[in-house]
Amino acid sequence: MIGPQSTVSSRLEDLLREHAPQVLGALVRRYGHFDAAEDAVQEALLAAATQWPTEGVPEEPRTWLIRVASRRLIDILRSEQARRDREAAEAIKIPPEQYLAPPADTTAPRDDSLLLLFLCCHPAITQTSQVALTLRAVGGLTTAEIAHAFLVPEATMAQRISRAKKQIKSSGVGFHPPPAGEHAARLDAVKQVLYLIFNEGYVATSGADLQRLDLAAEAIRLTRMLRRLVPDDGEVAGLLALMLLTHARRDARVGADGILIPLPEQDRSRWDRDEIAEGVALITDAMSRFDLGPYQVQAAIAAVHAEAPSAAETDWRQILGLYNILERMTNNPVVTLNRAVAVAMVHGPRTGLTFLSYLDKYPQLAGQHRLEAVRAHLLEMAGEPERARESYLTAARLTTSEPERVYLLRKADLAVSGPEPSGTS
Repeated sequence: MIGPQSTVSSRLEDLLREHAPQVLGALVRRYGHFDAAEDAVQEALLAAATQWPTEGVPEEPRTWLIRVASRRLIDILRSEQARRDREAAEAIKIPPEQYLAPPADTTAPRDDSLLLLFLCCHPAITQTSQVALTLRAVGGLTTAEIAHAFLVPEATMAQRISRAKKQIKSSGVGFHPPPAGEHAARLDAVKQVLYLIFNEGYVATSGADLQRLDLAAEAIRLTRMLRRLVPDDGEVAGLLALMLLTHARRDARVGADGILIPLPEQDRSRWDRDEIAEGVALITDAMSRFDLGPYQVQAAIAAVHAEAPSAAETDWRQILGLYNILERMTNNPVVTLNRAVAVAMVHGPRTGLTFLSYLDKYPQLAGQHRLEAVRAHLLEMAGEPERARESYLTAARLTTSEPERVYLLRKADLAVSGPEPSGTS
């Protein structure tokens, strides 16, 4: 989070996180210089985290942050030898009321947040850098927190972020909405970045923890923000619904020992019913009003799972029908892998295993533990415990998540005890 944890209350952290993209947007619009503006905003947030707990929160916290960040940015720009004179002259020309409180029609929080999301998802930078910049500029996470999320050294993440900022700068993009021809592609990138952030929070790719709930919650917060900005985009609504319906299972996904609990074995009384109700309402509305898209279909699948009273009462035929639609939309081998589970639940494990045999040739799944884990489940359902055990052990070797590895090893040991229902976590 922003600032020293010991001095910043939860309420203050939320306030700073809420205002960070608005302050950054005001500075970048006025001065450009995304890199320097972002540094100035971070210093202003640190000043607020230090001063506000003792001096009180200002009546207009955003204006306070803009004022402090603007002063710091002017200092940063003046310190650059090649631009010192020009930046100082420009700063003198600008009336204080303009840079302390830019015109209301261009500083609405929703516009700044949207523009920052678009800026962070510029096609000139890699997907990893898009995620990192979004978390830092719009989410307010520190470089150290982002590095921790992706399990890389802080210095490595700092270099990636710095490189991404330089790429944005050299691309010549300004702080304005993307051109008409780029808008759809850029919005798609924004949705994909938020989806990736959530997925990393839902199942950490490696490390000792199965979930990064802070990342998942941040993805939901940013997606709520995006939906307020583009309320007529059915896929944004579908993405938010998918996140809520999935996140609702968080408390039931991990046992007291920290090990994964798969969906069929979860205590459904621990699911967050408020999030499920909101997610179901969102996807029901989106599918009735907008053209169907992949995020909506995934949310619909999650809704079927969420509304089933028990694992045994899950409507797998409906889920299979939805996966058939999703597979035609995406042509994604991961979707086909999930569809194989649905096929097995409807038509039997042998049919599901036949589908899996087609996936062995896909390079996207090479070295991925998920394929072997699903194969193990279906072999166990088919009454082949020894082959199931081999696949569980292979999956355990391939995963980089410690909770998943321990779970798969346990399943390998228990494989001879008989088949168990399959499903996702």
